[in-house]
Amino acid sequence: MLSRRTFTTTAAAVAVAPFTASLPADTAQAEQTARMGGGTVRRITLYAENLPNGQMGYGLEPGKATIPGPLIEMAEGETLEIELVNNLEVAASLHVHGVDYDTASDGTRMNDSVVEPGGRRTYTWRTHAPGRRPGGGIEIGSAGYWHYHDHVVGTDHGTGGIKKGLYGPLIVRRKGDVLPDKQFTVVFNDMQINNLKEGPTFTAKLGERVEFVVITHGSVFHTFHLHGHRWADNRTGLLQTPHEPTRIIDTKTTGPAESFGFQVLACERVGPGMWMYHCHVQTHSDMGMTGMFAVTDADGSVPGGPTPRDTPDHSLGMRH
Repeated sequence: MLSRRTFTTTAAAVAVAPFTASLPADTAQAEQTARMGGGTVRRITLYAENLPNGQMGYGLEPGKATIPGPLIEMAEGETLEIELVNNLEVAASLHVHGVDYDTASDGTRMNDSVVEPGGRRTYTWRTHAPGRRPGGGIEIGSAGYWHYHDHVVGTDHGTGGIKKGLYGPLIVRRKGDVLPDKQFTVVFNDMQINNLKEGPTFTAKLGERVEFVVITHGSVFHTFHLHGHRWADNRTGLLQTPHEPTRIIDTKTTGPAESFGFQVLACERVGPGMWMYHCHVQTHSDMGMTGMFAVTDADGSVPGGPTPRDTPDHSLGMRH
């Protein structure tokens, strides 16, 4: 069940057309129920496939794999059943961070939850809203910026699969979260961004609500920095009151398997233009870990730079 919303998330290993899909009325209603935390069960299919230059990716349709894989969104209280179809020549899997799952959905060899070449398997992810545990104590909800990845290609821990591009972002929404206009995924994977030698250019209009999801893989720590912007180091969304105990930052150090995200209003108080994002470990920037956030003015141009093209979109989410 695919979203009517198209998100900009990634520069794929090959040039592909933006992904869009329409929803039948009953599906739209189901997603609306899920958006409100109504416990809806949704089902999707992911395909693990080969890409040029020895890379691999996940896609929502055969022949449409991307790096990073499609952005998946859930609402607290929702369950998502994902059928993984393995079109690779090696065993692959799907392992997720931040949500609830049984050992059968762990995606590891130790739990015998991998998919052999040509096979398929359903992984079930569950989420929950905040509440109280029996006998007292607060149980935090599932909301946050998370991610998923292979856990078996190359080694029994999936080192080769992650290196080749088998990973993607996951967002779990709180009830009442404001949805962004555009979303971008930045993955630090050793010394590359989104498995590219130079990071992709992301494009937005002045004042659009933009959401970044940042993920780190590999064996190296990085520091994400976005020029001209600062953000609330928050679970999802923007600050709602001036008294929320949330740091305001413009850099964040992130290590392997960590993920975070944030929303900003594009170029609020600084104006449109070409704004760099990069790893602020200086030697990493020098090796190409930089990209551009191109913010256009009303006529679609970027002061001081050429009119950029949007990065291809490959996402799955929810919208009213």
